[in-house]
Amino acid sequence: MEAAELRCTAAVEQPLPGGLAPRRRVLRNATVLLGRNELRQPVLRVAGGSGATAAVLSFVLAGDAVRLFTRFAGEGRAAVRVGPDGAQVLLSDCPPDALRRFLRLLRLKVAVGSRDAPRRPRLLERPPPAFSVISPVQERDLLCGPGRRRPGEERGERPAEVPRAERRPPARLSAEQEAVLGAVRSGKSIFFTGSAGEGSRRLLGTGKSFLLKRIVGSLPPNITYATASTGVAACHIGGTTLHAFAGIGSGKAPLEQCIQLAERPGVRQHWLACRHLIIDEISMVDGKFFDKLEAVARAVRKRDEPFGGIQLIICGDFLQLPPVCKANEETKFCFQAKSWRKCIHINMELTEVRRQTDKTFVSLLSEIRLGRCTEEVTRQLMQTAAHKSERDGILATRLCTHKDDVEITNERRLQHLPGEVHVFEALDSDPMLVKLIDAQCPVGGRVELKLGAQVMLAKNLDVSQGLVNGARGVVVGFESEQKGLPKVRFLCGVTQLIKMEKWVIKGPSGVHLSRQQLPLKLAWAISIHKSQGMSLDCVEISLSRVFESGQAYVALSRARSLAGLRVLDFDPKAVRADPAVLQFYRQLRRHQLLAQDSLHTYSDADEKENWKCK
Repeated sequence: MEAAELRCTAAVEQPLPGGLAPRRRVLRNATVLLGRNELRQPVLRVAGGSGATAAVLSFVLAGDAVRLFTRFAGEGRAAVRVGPDGAQVLLSDCPPDALRRFLRLLRLKVAVGSRDAPRRPRLLERPPPAFSVISPVQERDLLCGPGRRRPGEERGERPAEVPRAERRPPARLSAEQEAVLGAVRSGKSIFFTGSAGEGSRRLLGTGKSFLLKRIVGSLPPNITYATASTGVAACHIGGTTLHAFAGIGSGKAPLEQCIQLAERPGVRQHWLACRHLIIDEISMVDGKFFDKLEAVARAVRKRDEPFGGIQLIICGDFLQLPPVCKANEETKFCFQAKSWRKCIHINMELTEVRRQTDKTFVSLLSEIRLGRCTEEVTRQLMQTAAHKSERDGILATRLCTHKDDVEITNERRLQHLPGEVHVFEALDSDPMLVKLIDAQCPVGGRVELKLGAQVMLAKNLDVSQGLVNGARGVVVGFESEQKGLPKVRFLCGVTQLIKMEKWVIKGPSGVHLSRQQLPLKLAWAISIHKSQGMSLDCVEISLSRVFESGQAYVALSRARSLAGLRVLDFDPKAVRADPAVLQFYRQLRRHQLLAQDSLHTYSDADEKENWKCK
């Protein structure tokens, strides 16, 4: 009955006669239940408050009089108009996924109406309870779509139709991902990791980003902060950068000064409100910065528990890109931070590989990830130099180690194309904060295109058709109307008119910023750093200028298959992994094997907390 119950803040507004302002009651820590009364009618019950403010309110949900306002459901807010008199129940501070499940159940049950209600009471029977929790979604509820006879149709009525999207079962997590989600729900601080593509199924929407969104959706938004080490990664999960959340700049100032920075209005408010902190792409967060954050959290929150009592949900792969350090500085990973062990209760590695379906390629990447370059791996990668780099007019994207190489390559290739340049300017919510938006948004403020330009999608548009983040294509035309939007032929076989899309970014003090722009970027070249999180259809890589451990692995793992990969001037010396990271993963796997039987107790959110990974 989980979907029929919601715990949140509820405000009930009831109209008063004579045009007076409606009576409003706010119930904190309320329980909202969906049930049925003795006549089998759907009922919304709201209970909350304490002492003199305690209240239990019930509303019969009468078909056409019920309206849902779900525009901000993703932020944990919604409203339900519960009757013809205009009474409303305003829901806030809800875990977004729980809210969506609740609204879906409500919509379905109201749509089928009181189908199960008896036509007349049976006087000799024992009367049913006045309120019983509503049953879960049944197959007959889902069938109330086009072509099906619905309650009331024989009387010429038109009950609300269930949206098509809500008749499809939601994407399912794997057993490993369920274990991670269960650990998060139990309140444990967790680090979960895996190779590029492990635990991810990009085309089916169940990758790491999907798992992170499920985690974000399972936690109350008013006390949950989603962050990442880079702006683009933060944008993917709808959050902000870790540095922006922390408010202590680079963190290299003395601790006392960092605490003063975190005590500023707005910044301090975030630290005090935060109960769940999500950090993505942890490999690029410096261990010294992590220690500084931990000390700042305890000082600002005035709590001596690790990280000031904040639950940490951390993910990333330390065998990918390391923290950016100056030439004379020693790299220190987060797991080497003094506070790591006392902050993280569970370390878990996802092992199921789903992005690449080519077993040979999976095996090759596993070797590269661990810094191994056998003769067989070398032979296979050198053979890719002969792979055809053009298919249907779409060229392979060159992955570069340096950002300057990317900009020069894309600008020159665009200039060499004949024809008119089509310029698309972004519409930003705050022109004064363009630099901040640029840092977090995956597309620039100005996109220049020509006929024949090589492009890639920067956002999922239609996963079922293969129009996903990283999908490669070529511009084949522009519409003749005023906007002149581009038409792109993609490698997946789809030709699509690309329209403006919107990105919402969290700025300073929690302010939401937005950018409207074409979800396209030039794709003759892209930097290895910017490619993190993408799966590319066709990739061309030069590893001659690799300068970091894990950089070659990140570049190679962007490809979906060995057939879509072309490696130029391959040198086995480019393949290397940091020895300290390898040692950390050996210890992690050893502990995980010892705890394997206990691990799956977290797949049920209601299970008792009976496992720890030391």
